[in-house]
Amino acid sequence: MSTPIVIADDLWEGDGEAVITAWLVSDGAEVAAGDLVAEVMSEKAQFEIEAPVSGLLKIIEPEDAVIAKGATIAQVQ
Repeated sequence: MSTPIVIADDLWEGDGEAVITAWLVSDGAEVAAGDLVAEVMSEKAQFEIEAPVSGLLKIIEPEDAVIAKGATIAQVQ
């Protein structure tokens, strides 16, 4: 079973979009719950995204992708 990595609705103020500025872990890599896996930027503020569970990371949205709150950017399998 896989667990999605979803951009939280309360990560930044307003309804604007964000950009994935960096993946800190490669696709297919092993991650532990709480590991930093990505950075996103919205309105010149940088936010860190953590793995919700341990497993193998499957990236869905590439670096530089424009994303909205609630978007699934990866899965942990």
